[in-house]
Amino acid sequence: MQIDIQTRGLILTEELRIHVERRLQFALSRFQDRVQRIAVCLSNADSSGAALQCDLHIHVKGWPDVLIEDTEADIYVAINRAVSRAGRTLERQRLYGHLDSPS
Repeated sequence: MQIDIQTRGLILTEELRIHVERRLQFALSRFQDRVQRIAVCLSNADSSGAALQCDLHIHVKGWPDVLIEDTEADIYVAINRAVSRAGRTLERQRLYGHLDSPS
């Protein structure tokens, strides 16, 4: 599972990078053999910087890409919520037959 992290208007600290990678690896570990690449974009959602956004673009083998967006005042909260939603979305797709069960 390849994780690409980009920022727009934010500084990608080592702490932030590690947080994103750990959250994704934990939440999507059961789909690790299916998820090919995850593009993460962390940005200011507005010009004031009061709202921060986390966008996830997940490329999954054998299924259309999953796109998740979350906006919060705290970037860590936005990341956590977006990653949780991504995990639930992939699990729903597996349960309803859109993905084969991970091996």
